Amino acid sequence: MNTKAISIILGGGQGSRLYPLTATRSKPAVPIAGKYRLVDIPISNCLNSDIKRMFVLTQFNSASLNKHIKHTYQFSYFSHAFVDVLAAEQTPENKGWFQGTADAVRQSLHHFKNYESEYILILSGDQLYHMDFNKMIQAHEASGAELSIATLPVDEKAATSFGILKANDKQWIEKFIEKPDNSLLPEWTSEVSEEMKQQDRHYLASMGIYLFNKQLLIDVLDASDADDFGKAIIPKCVKENKVLSYEYTGYWTDIGNIDYFFEANLDLTRTVPQFNLFDNKNSIYTRPRVLPPTKMSGTQTEHSLIAEGSIIEAARIEDAIIGVRSRIGKQTVIKRSYVMGNNRFENQKSLADCEAKGIPKMGVGDHCHIENCIIDKNARVGNNVSIIGTHDKGEQETKSYVIKEGIVVIKNGAVIPDGTSI
Repeated sequence: MNTKAISIILGGGQGSRLYPLTATRSKPAVPIAGKYRLVDIPISNCLNSDIKRMFVLTQFNSASLNKHIKHTYQFSYFSHAFVDVLAAEQTPENKGWFQGTADAVRQSLHHFKNYESEYILILSGDQLYHMDFNKMIQAHEASGAELSIATLPVDEKAATSFGILKANDKQWIEKFIEKPDNSLLPEWTSEVSEEMKQQDRHYLASMGIYLFNKQLLIDVLDASDADDFGKAIIPKCVKENKVLSYEYTGYWTDIGNIDYFFEANLDLTRTVPQFNLFDNKNSIYTRPRVLPPTKMSGTQTEHSLIAEGSIIEAARIEDAIIGVRSRIGKQTVIKRSYVMGNNRFENQKSLADCEAKGIPKMGVGDHCHIENCIIDKNARVGNNVSIIGTHDKGEQETKSYVIKEGIVVIKNGAVIPDGTSI
């Protein structure tokens, strides 16, 4: 086990950009790729880097996250490995909620600052990427840095959406600016690899991944009441400390809003996806489930991921992800959609009761057309239902669904009656 570092995974705030997927769960608990949770990504990166002491900081809707972590990340009684959830708590010193990323770490310092470690690795809970943190630690040590920031070279179009760092030819960060205007960009180019230059990616964007010398983190948080790392703590450290840019050139995406979340999931269905789930060296870990194989009948599938425990009789599934325990009815067509599945199987009694009351079965019914849609867990979509997301419909919200960025999101546990057209 790597004893040099402990990891702090930031669960984020209310997750309003991912609403309604965050209406009843915290952002790190949102299902991804049909069988995982967002929090599995940073935790798996840590485990693959042999960093096995992790804290997840959260304060909103944390029950499902707690349950997932409890049932997933169990280590030997004789191991020092752990994944602990730290929810916001009142103490004599802190009587309020977390006010931002830095405030969350400050309020939780007493839980982890006494653990033996040289470094504290701070990660986000809503990003999709593979990274070997050992390489980052090695670069940090070799340079003599006090803080290293993982940076992603981006082009001019993307640069205005990120915090941009100015690094010299030795990768020391000299300046930081938050979401610069286009007119300022000529002053913010940095030295990047030849491969990145050829792609016109001359600007270094902060990935929100920070490797602090432990004592520096403690000192800077004690000396400041700033709430946020990106807006306050990082600029202060850039001015006063040795801060290294650790350049990362692989696939990375922030999936904190609905359209990025949707496209990141659909990208996984490609023949050669940008994020590789089928990688022996970079496994993504999640809760082990005792589920039967998926049963399919008469279904034509193309570029799709089908999770275990599903019963599918659809006519066609294309560019789609079908989550665990999904039920898809006869002659249904699903395109460019993510069906998250169900938390349980319905037994015969439940099915009979639903039929008697005219309530659709859990899952998607017969003769439906689903396109550009996310169907959250435990939803009941009836027969002959048409759900097609387009930008023409604008932003909408009803009791059962939300339309954002041309994507229809059916809410967790929603009931969509037979014959509905959305």
